[in-house]
Amino acid sequence: MSVLDVILDKTDELEIKKLNNIVDKIDALEDKIQILDDEALKNMTNVFKDKLSKGETLDDILPEAFAVVREVSKRILGMRQYRVQLIGGIVLHQGKIAEMRTGEGKTLVGVAPVYLNALTGKGVHVITVNDYLAQRDKELMQPVYEFLGLTVGVIINGQQPVERKLQYQCDITYGTNNEYGFDYLRDNMVTQKSEKVQRELNFAIVDEVDSILIDEARTPLIIAGGGDEGTKLYELANAFIKNIRDEDFEMDRKDKTIALTASGLSKAEKFFGIENITHIDNIEIFHHVNQSLRAHKLMNIDVEYVVRDNEILIVDEFTGRIMDGRRFTDGLHQAIEAKEGVKINDESKTMATVTFQNFFRLYSKLSGMTGTAKTEESEFEATYKINVVQIPTNKPVIRADLHDKVFKTERAKYNAVVEEIIRINKTKQPVLVGTVSIEKSEKLSKLLKKKGVKHEVLNAKQHDKEAEIISKAGKLGSVTIATNMAGRGTDISLGAGDKEEEEKVKELGGLYVIGTERHETRRIDNQLRGRSGRQGDPGTSRFFVSLEDEVIKLYGGKSIEKILKRMNANEDDALESKALNRAIERAQKGIEGKNFEQRKNVLKYDDTINEQRKVIYDERNKVLDGSDIEEEIQKMVMDIITEAAEKYLKKFRDYHGYFKYLYNTFMPADTLLIPDLDKKNVEEIVNQTYQISKRVYDLKKMMIGIEELAQLEKRVLLQVVDTYWVDHIDAMDQLRQYIGLKSYAQKDPFKEYAIEGYEMFEALNRNIRITTVQYLYKFN
Repeated sequence: MSVLDVILDKTDELEIKKLNNIVDKIDALEDKIQILDDEALKNMTNVFKDKLSKGETLDDILPEAFAVVREVSKRILGMRQYRVQLIGGIVLHQGKIAEMRTGEGKTLVGVAPVYLNALTGKGVHVITVNDYLAQRDKELMQPVYEFLGLTVGVIINGQQPVERKLQYQCDITYGTNNEYGFDYLRDNMVTQKSEKVQRELNFAIVDEVDSILIDEARTPLIIAGGGDEGTKLYELANAFIKNIRDEDFEMDRKDKTIALTASGLSKAEKFFGIENITHIDNIEIFHHVNQSLRAHKLMNIDVEYVVRDNEILIVDEFTGRIMDGRRFTDGLHQAIEAKEGVKINDESKTMATVTFQNFFRLYSKLSGMTGTAKTEESEFEATYKINVVQIPTNKPVIRADLHDKVFKTERAKYNAVVEEIIRINKTKQPVLVGTVSIEKSEKLSKLLKKKGVKHEVLNAKQHDKEAEIISKAGKLGSVTIATNMAGRGTDISLGAGDKEEEEKVKELGGLYVIGTERHETRRIDNQLRGRSGRQGDPGTSRFFVSLEDEVIKLYGGKSIEKILKRMNANEDDALESKALNRAIERAQKGIEGKNFEQRKNVLKYDDTINEQRKVIYDERNKVLDGSDIEEEIQKMVMDIITEAAEKYLKKFRDYHGYFKYLYNTFMPADTLLIPDLDKKNVEEIVNQTYQISKRVYDLKKMMIGIEELAQLEKRVLLQVVDTYWVDHIDAMDQLRQYIGLKSYAQKDPFKEYAIEGYEMFEALNRNIRITTVQYLYKFN
C-alpha cells in the first residue's frame, strides 16, 4: 500500500474535518427521520420547497435533505450512504470535484446533492461518458427521486426534439456531454423559441469529470453542414502521396507534425502541373496534399480510426471508444476515406462550434467526481475555477501496486505478459489486462490463442457487450483483455455476485491487473490499477513496459536507456527499479504538460470566438423572446447613414457619392431630397437623411401592416445573422489554420488571431446591418 493512499493532502484533511462536522449533523437526524412513515417522508420535499420559498438557502436545509435521501435510499434500494459518500455529496453540492476511489459507490454519492439542488426547480444535469451509463444510472436512481416527488429524464442519441424537450423539463436529466453540447448549439440555430429543447444551464454533476473536462477538451464540438464538393482533388492527392519516398517528407511523431521537403514539393508541382504549389492561387491543392500526407503517415487504422461498414469512424485515444457522429475536420476525414478506398463524403462546413471548456463554463454551478483528478488539479482550477477534494476511502486500500517490469523490446515484453497470464491463470485468480489500442488488444489476443488460453476481448469493436464482459471479469479463472475504455463506470465485483466464489477469489489475492504499457497520462494508469482492490478487497497491479513503447520511445527514451545500460541487462531480462519508475513517471509528466498546453491553445482560440458567440446568441435570443426589435433596426439605419457621411462628407463634400451609396445600399430611388445642402453641417445632413428614411419605413408599415412588419423584421434579422455567422465561423476556422504561419514572423499567433478575428467580427456586424436594412427597405 503506497504512502499516498494513507496520507491525504494537508488541505484536503482540513476540508474533510469541516465536512465531517456537517455529516455529524446528518447522522444526528437519522433517528428522527427513520421513524417517519412513507407519506411523511415523501412530504419532506414540500417542506423543503416551502422553506426555500421563505428565504432559507440550500445550505440551510442540506443536513435534513441529505438525511431524508439516505433514509429513502435505504428503503427503496437497500443501500445506505456511508459517511464518506455523504462527504462526497457535500463536496459536489459545493461546486467542487470529489476524487473518490473506484468501487466507492460514486453513483450513490450523487443522489443527495442532485435531490437538494433539484428542489429549486431550475433543473440538474447528471453527465456521463456514454448513453449506456446515462440510461443505467437514471434507471438505478429513478425510484428514489420519484418516491420524493421529482421527475427524471434521460437524453440519448437519436431522440427527436419533442422528446428531448420533455426530458429537459424534468427536475433531473441524465445524458452525455456530447448530447448536452450539441443541443446547446442546435438551440442557437432554431428560428422559433418553441423549437428550443434546453432550459437554463443551472447545475451539472459530471461523472468521470477528468475524462470529459480534460481528455475530451482537445476536440471542440462541431455541427457541420454540406461544404464544397470536390472529391476528385482528394483522389488525386491520394494518388500522389502513395508514390512519394521517405526523403520527400519530414515527420515528428512526438508533435504529430509532418511536411513535404523541397524534393516533395517539386514532385507535387510536377504531378499537378503547376509552377509553385505554395502560391496563394494553389492553396487548395496544397491543403489537400498536406491532409493526404497526414492521413497516410500519421493516422493509423485500428489506432486513430477504424473502418466499419465502408465508413471511417474515429477512435477516442483516451477511452478506446468509437466517437459516434464525430468526423476529423479540415478535410482530413476525406483524405483518410481516399486512403482506405471507401466512399469520399463531401467536406463539411462548420455551422456551429463550441469547446467543452466554454460550454461547461456556462453552467451557474459545476461539479464532478472521478477516481483520478488530483494530478490535474491546477488545470481544473485554471480553466473551470473548481478545486479537487480527495475523499478518504470507506475501507483502507490493501491492493499491492508492484514495480513496473521493464524490457528492452516489445517482443520480450509481450512474451513475459503471456507467461505471467498463464502462471496466474493456473491458480484460477482472475486477470484483467489493459492495452492502449484496439490493435494491441488484438495482438495480445492472438498470442494467448496460440497458447490455448481462454479469454474475453473488450475494445471499441464490441461496444454493446462492454458491461456484460466487465461484470464477469472478477470470476474465478477469467482472463479479460481490454482497451482503456473498460476502466470507466462499471464495477468489477469479485465472484460476480456469488458469495462463495467471492471468498475463493479473495483467498487467491483478488483481481490481478496487468498493464501492457504506460498510458500518456498517469491518471489512466491509476484508473486501470483502481479496477482492483475496491472496498477493501485484496488485489494486485503491475505494468509491463518496453523501451519500444510509444510513451517511452518519444518522451523518456534516453534517460531510461542510460539506466538500463548501467544495469547491463539482456534483451529478455525484466528489470525493476525505483530509478526506472521515476524516469517513466517523468516521461508521463512531460506528456501531461504538453497535452495541457494543447488544450490551453484550443481554449485560447475558442475564447476569441466565444465572446463573439455570446454577442450573436444574445441577439438571436432577443428576437426569439419576442422583443420589439424596431429600435434596433433603426439604430442599424442610423449607423449606415453615419458611416456614409464619414466616408463622403467629412473630408470633402461628395454629395453625389453620399446619395449614390445610400440609394445602392437601401434607400428607394429619388427619396433623398434635402434642400440647401451647402448651408448645413454634416450632423444636420445625417439627421435629415435619417428623418426621410424613417418616413419611408413608416410608409412601408402602413402598406403591409404594423404586426406583419414586426414579424418580417424578426424573420429577416434571424436569417441574415445565421447566414453570415456560419460563414464567419468557417472563415475563423481557416484563419486559425493559417495564422500558424504568422508565428514564423516572430508574432504571437493568438494575438494575431484575436486582432484579425476582431476585425472580421466588425466586418460581420457591418454586413449584417447592411443586408438586414436592405431587405427591410425593399418595396417589391
